[in-house]
Amino acid sequence: MSTLDFSAEIRAGLGGELPPPLPPGEENGVSHAPKRRQVLDARGRQLALANALRYLPPAWHAEMAPELAAELERDGRIYMRRLRPRYAMHARPIEQYPARCREAAAIMLMITNNLDPAVAQFPHELYTYGGNGAVFQNWAQYRLTMQYLCELERDQTLVLYSGHPLGVFPSHPDAPRVVVTNGMVIPAFSSGDDYERLNALGVTSYGQMTAGSFMYIGPQGIVHGTTITLMNAGRLYLGTSDGSLRGKLFVTSGLGGMSGAQAKAAVIAGAVGVVAEVDPAATDKRHTQGWVDEVEVDLHALVARIESARALGEAVSIAYQGNVVDLWEHFAEHGVQVDLGSDQTSLHNPFGGGYYPAGLSLEQSERMMAEDPARFRDEVQASLRRHAAAVARLVERGMHFWDYGNAFLLEASRAGAPITRDDGSFIYPSYVEDIMGPICFDHGFGPFRWVCTSGSDDDLRETDRIAAHVLREMAAGAPPETRQQIVDNLKWIEQAEAHQLVVGSRARILYADADGRIAIARAFNDAIAAGTIGAPIVLGRDHHDVSGTDSPYRETANIRDGSNVCADMAVHNVIGDAFRGATWVSLHNGGGVGWGQVINGGFGLVLDGSDDARRRLQQMLHWDVNNGVARRAWAGNDGARFSIAQAMAAEPRLKVTLPEQADERMVRAALAAAYGDDEGTRAS
Repeated sequence: MSTLDFSAEIRAGLGGELPPPLPPGEENGVSHAPKRRQVLDARGRQLALANALRYLPPAWHAEMAPELAAELERDGRIYMRRLRPRYAMHARPIEQYPARCREAAAIMLMITNNLDPAVAQFPHELYTYGGNGAVFQNWAQYRLTMQYLCELERDQTLVLYSGHPLGVFPSHPDAPRVVVTNGMVIPAFSSGDDYERLNALGVTSYGQMTAGSFMYIGPQGIVHGTTITLMNAGRLYLGTSDGSLRGKLFVTSGLGGMSGAQAKAAVIAGAVGVVAEVDPAATDKRHTQGWVDEVEVDLHALVARIESARALGEAVSIAYQGNVVDLWEHFAEHGVQVDLGSDQTSLHNPFGGGYYPAGLSLEQSERMMAEDPARFRDEVQASLRRHAAAVARLVERGMHFWDYGNAFLLEASRAGAPITRDDGSFIYPSYVEDIMGPICFDHGFGPFRWVCTSGSDDDLRETDRIAAHVLREMAAGAPPETRQQIVDNLKWIEQAEAHQLVVGSRARILYADADGRIAIARAFNDAIAAGTIGAPIVLGRDHHDVSGTDSPYRETANIRDGSNVCADMAVHNVIGDAFRGATWVSLHNGGGVGWGQVINGGFGLVLDGSDDARRRLQQMLHWDVNNGVARRAWAGNDGARFSIAQAMAAEPRLKVTLPEQADERMVRAALAAAYGDDEGTRAS
């Protein structure tokens, strides 16, 4: 399709004639979301169909109503497949998007990147990753949103409710161009069953962390954080002072959207990485893209290959095409020594395709999931008990295991696996508790990312060079508390191009603190102004960051003052970013650990070389990071107390409330006196 036709179709929105039905075979060769269970009664089905038809011109209703009703019966959801655009879905250079302002064009670029079949898990159902992380609920929402963005002026704001384009409202140039919410339901209606019903009705969606905010950049988006986690796990658990995992075995599961990064991260860290995956399409995709080096289907051959690679100190990633439970049990039974272990199946969605039970094929699981959901739930929970038992056997032999924030421990405990202590805490740590929290988040380091809207490899290469230059200068004067983090990130960015991390848009990710993010962004903006970078750059981050997410099972797992379940930080993050100059902001219920378990806040910021962009990046990025550092300092985290003190020394207008430390013996004594004996120290 020509650029003219592409632009014309975007401008048309839902105007013109009803597109013809999809030709036979049109959807072959693309991974599709599993059929969702039927959760609506007769009245709910009527409401879901009426809700979908309200997007369409009345002249289309007679033809489309039966088609959408059949979709609801077949898929458990209405995606409006016929309305999927016929143009190729991928990130184009920014000038090819028809828009009245560069910010709107950049947002369109990010949306199409999130739905690129090379990037998205189930692109035709508008799911980017995680099994249910949706960009939109249906293709009518996509078409209307893109049309609105074509027409958006710099003094207007587009409002999206769970993918639904509520409309364009007058605002002002410093306001966000787009404000996004996903899944923001009343807390009393935030159970998993509520989500299934509301999603089937077409009134709410699950934006995951970066799908529904248009900030997903493929598995590269998590590979750096995974690499840092593995390197620091080596330092913390195995005593590898340089972070290298040469000769060590790391075992995990999942080769989907986010989890697909694990294989590449293991190789970068120098390990033998084994990743189990039940879906052959996901395995083939990651192998074809070069994220996985080898694929093995035989467990005995796999063990032989592991031992050979380990003996040679070879860094290699191997996908085991099969169920992770079979993998763990085989290793336990055959005495395979595993050094590091984790899991990244999508257990935030355990009964909807995020986890497949051992003993059933993929096809059997998906059929049971839709036709006999109660039995499928029983099978998943039985498999989780086996999963946890096999892990426990390997831990007894010296493996270090952690929860990767995917709700594995939570769901295993709900299944009845013996993985909790008497006080209800888990026997294995979250990676945030031990590694990412104290080493990175408390000091303000998190997944800063950028996208070159030119689509140019030369521009991406120049951003790598600029970022490396900034980090070298920072490392030279860094205090001991943060120097290692900067050095690790410098090594990362210097090697990024060689690791061939790009899938989809020309994007990069780099863990940086507030000073690093501001300095790098400022240098990018100057380079755009000077013409050494040829087009605007979109800045963003994963919501999995210092300030962006409140999640007691992941991002706030190392906050121990009781506020780990409070969502003030994430909500304030979005509010503060919005009035400090973000191009778009997003707030989600849900994310990597599940609906109702987390609140995520995110942003996008367009740099165009202007003085306005320079002003916005300074004021917004400073808040976006230090909001979370201040909250972590108030919780009493030592690293955060150090880093927020550094921030206040550098910026006299910043004044943060710091905690006074209470003597624990004095606290206990006072409670004993008040309650009698030691009653005051016991939970009521």
